[in-house]
Amino acid sequence: MNTLLIAVGALVGYLIAYHTYGRWLARHIFRLDPKAVVPSVEMNDDRDYVPTKKAVVFGHHFTSIAGTGPIVGPAIAIMWGWLPALLWVFFGSIFIGAVHDFGALVVSLRNRGQTVGDIAGRVLNRRVRLLFLLVLFVTLTIVLAIFGLVIAAVFRQFPSSIFPCLVQIPIAVAIGIWLHRKGIGLAIPSILALAIMYLTVIFGDWGPLHAFNTILAAWPNFTWVILLLVYSYIASVLPVWMLLQPRDYINSLQLLTALALILLGLIAAAIFGGAPPTEGAARPELVITAPVAQWSPAGAPLILPFLFITVACGAISGFHCLVSSGTSSKQLRRETDAQFVGYGSMLTESFLAVLVILACAAGLGLGIAASDGTVLTGVEAWAGRYGSWTAAGGLGTKIAAFVDGAANFLRAMGIGGGVAAALMGVLVASFAGTTLDTACRIQRYVIQEIASTFATRPGGEGAAVDRSISAVNPLAWLQNRHAATIFGVVVAALMAALPASGQAWSWQTAGSGGLILWPMFGATNQLLGGLAFLVIGFWLWRRRLPVWFIAIPMVFMLIMPAWGMIWQLFVSNAGDQPGWLFQENPDWVLVIVALATLALELWMIVEAAILWPGARGKLETVLPALEGAGA
Repeated sequence: MNTLLIAVGALVGYLIAYHTYGRWLARHIFRLDPKAVVPSVEMNDDRDYVPTKKAVVFGHHFTSIAGTGPIVGPAIAIMWGWLPALLWVFFGSIFIGAVHDFGALVVSLRNRGQTVGDIAGRVLNRRVRLLFLLVLFVTLTIVLAIFGLVIAAVFRQFPSSIFPCLVQIPIAVAIGIWLHRKGIGLAIPSILALAIMYLTVIFGDWGPLHAFNTILAAWPNFTWVILLLVYSYIASVLPVWMLLQPRDYINSLQLLTALALILLGLIAAAIFGGAPPTEGAARPELVITAPVAQWSPAGAPLILPFLFITVACGAISGFHCLVSSGTSSKQLRRETDAQFVGYGSMLTESFLAVLVILACAAGLGLGIAASDGTVLTGVEAWAGRYGSWTAAGGLGTKIAAFVDGAANFLRAMGIGGGVAAALMGVLVASFAGTTLDTACRIQRYVIQEIASTFATRPGGEGAAVDRSISAVNPLAWLQNRHAATIFGVVVAALMAALPASGQAWSWQTAGSGGLILWPMFGATNQLLGGLAFLVIGFWLWRRRLPVWFIAIPMVFMLIMPAWGMIWQLFVSNAGDQPGWLFQENPDWVLVIVALATLALELWMIVEAAILWPGARGKLETVLPALEGAGA
C-alpha cells in the first residue's frame, strides 16, 4: 500500500504545484499575455512556424523531452536507494526542471522562436552565443549518434514492439494531412489513431508479423542507425504539421494512456496483489524491495554529485531547453499556452519517472524470470537485477528492469504478459524515436544559427556581428535547411559508424560509436541546463524582473555537472576505476571533448560574471525588423 500512496501523493503534489507555483510564474514573473503576437503567427511559414492547438503542441513537447531519459536514469539511480531518487525527481522537477523548460519556452517566444543559444548572443554577447551553439552541436550530435543504438537495443529485446512503432509513421502522416487540410477537430482523429495503434500492439506479433519482427530485430545496429537517421532527415525537412507534430501527438495519446494503465495496474497490485508468478501460486503482495537508501552500492560512483547527473530528464534536463526554444516556441498559437506546455509537460514526465522508480523498486518483486527458468520474487528479484552497479548499468538491463516491473503492474489487472511487455516496449521505443526526430530538427536550427554567425547579408540577423568576423561567409551553404540537416546527420552517422572502444570495425560492430562520448552525455546535458538558466536569468535581469527563484537552481546546475565531469576525468570513473585521463589506454576523443566542454563552461561563466553587474535594466539589442514589415 505504501507504493500506491507514493504514486497518488506524487500525482496530487504535481497538480498542486502546477496550479500554484506554475501559475505564479505565468502571471507574476513571465506575465503571459493572451493577446501578444507569437512567433508562429508573426513568422508563419507553414513549415517550421505553424500556429497549433496547445493539445497537439503538448503532445509533441512531452514525447520529445521524455525520450528514454526518465526511464534509464531512475532505473539505475535507485541503486542509491529509492528515496533519494524519488526526492530528487519530485522536488527537482517542480522547482528546477519545470522552471527551466517553462523559462526557455517563454524567452524563445519573446525572441521570434530563436534557440537559447542564439538568444545568448544578445542577452550576453556574441562570443557566448558561439560557445553556447558549439555546446549544443556536440550535445545533439551525441543524441543523434546514440539514439539509433538505443532504439535498436529496444527492438532486439522486445521484437514485438517493431511493427507497432513502424506503423506509427504512416498513421501520423495521414492524421497530419487530415487535420491540416480539413481543419477538423482533434476528437475523431485522436480516437481512430489511438484505436489503430493499440490494435497494432495487441496483434502486431501474430502470424506473419512475428517473422517480420524477428527478422528486423536481428538487423545489425548500424543498419538501424542509418535507417533512423534517414528518417530523421526526412522528418526534419518536412513541414512540421505533416509528420513531427502528428506523430508526437498520437504518440503522446498512446504514452499517456500507457501511463494511466501502469497507474491502474499499480492500484490493482496494491489492493489485490500481483498476478500469480507461477500456475497455482498465491498472488504476491506489492511491497518495495529496493533499499530506502544505499550510499555506497558495489562499484557505484559517489551519490553526490552523480545522483543529480544520472537522473536527468525526470528532474531537469538541458536537452529540454532545446525542445522549448527549438520547436515548441515556433508552434504555440498564444503565450498563455506556455504554462501548460512548458511547465505541465515537465511535471508529466516527472510523474513517469516516479512510476519508473516504483516499477523497479516494487514491480520487479512481483516476479521476474531467472536465467535458469525459475521465477524470482521479492528481494531475490531485486537482487537479480541490481546485484552491482556494473550489472545494473547496461542499457538493456535498465530498460528491462522498467519493462518487467511495469508489465507486472499490468498483469495484476489480467493483461497477458506478452501484451504487457509489448506495450511497455513500444512506450520506450516511441519515446526514443520522437526524441530522435526532434533532435535532428533542432540540430538543423543550431547548424543554421552557427552558419549565420558568419553571414554578411546587409541588415540580416546578426549583421553587426558578421561584419566584424569576416567579409565572406564560408558557411553560407549551411544556412539551407537541407544542407544543414544533411551535415548534422552525416556527422552523427560518422560518429556512430565507429565501433565501441577496443573492437575492430565491421558492419556488425559499427553503430556503437556514440558510446564513446556517451559517458559524458549526462554531465554535458545537465550542464546545458545550467547554461540555459544563465540565459533566462540575464533576460529577466535586464528587465528588472525577479531572478531569485532561478539563482540557486542555476548555481546548482552549473556546479554539479562540472564536479561530476572533473571527477570522472581526473579521479574515478566508477568504483575503483581510474579517471578517463589516467586509464591505461585513455580514450582521447572522450578526454579531449570533456576538457573542451569544461573550458567552454568556464569561459561562458567568466563572460557572464563580467557582464552581470552592468546588465540590470539595460535591454539587449532589438531584433532587426522582418523583411516586408511596415511596407
